[in-house]
Amino acid sequence: MKKFIFVPLAMILLLSAFSFQARPARADGTITPPPLPDGLFPVPAGNKLFLGTHAVGTQNYVCKPSGAGVAYVLFTPQATLFGEDGGQVITHYNSPNPFEPNTDPTVVTPALGTPGLIRATWQHSRDSSTVWAFATPDTTLTSTDSALVEQGAVAWLRLTVSGTQDGPTGGHTLSETTFIQRLNTHGGVAPSTGCASAGDVGNEAFVPYTADYFFYEKDTSQTGLSH
Repeated sequence: MKKFIFVPLAMILLLSAFSFQARPARADGTITPPPLPDGLFPVPAGNKLFLGTHAVGTQNYVCKPSGAGVAYVLFTPQATLFGEDGGQVITHYNSPNPFEPNTDPTVVTPALGTPGLIRATWQHSRDSSTVWAFATPDTTLTSTDSALVEQGAVAWLRLTVSGTQDGPTGGHTLSETTFIQRLNTHGGVAPSTGCASAGDVGNEAFVPYTADYFFYEKDTSQTGLSH
């Protein structure tokens, strides 16, 4: 029988609310990225920050066969991203990217049969514009790097955009996104129990986490262009 593991969320929500209120804001009202050491997966020159958010949600894992044993595998995040005023701005989850070919026939495809890879996805809550992105090992900082990432927290990431889409009525808040950073993470790593043997295959774990997500777009200020 499939088991579901839920990590208590109340304490994380309390800590998240405190840190969210305490986090300084930029002049334009967005949340400020923390200073990063030189060379730590910087966003390339020519891009500018246009939106900072604070996320509260879960990292969701399923126990699957792995090599000669079993291991938890992330099947989706599920988070709500809030702006500096506390209002919801984005929903975060995984979904197929319709702009990439699906090379694995076992991967779920989007509606209407269009092939696509499963990617981390962010959808704007008001205009439904959407961005898909991915991280690579050289743009990932794990909790073993304890000088920045706290123990037991999901990695800090710089994600590269692999597709964007306007909303159904032409909304484009996220359509020009080029890079996304996930920083200031808390919680979210797979639990140490519930996935130890073949009998645990199919167990799911929903692990609370918080993070800050920062969205970048091309900086057109020097050419006098606008969005």
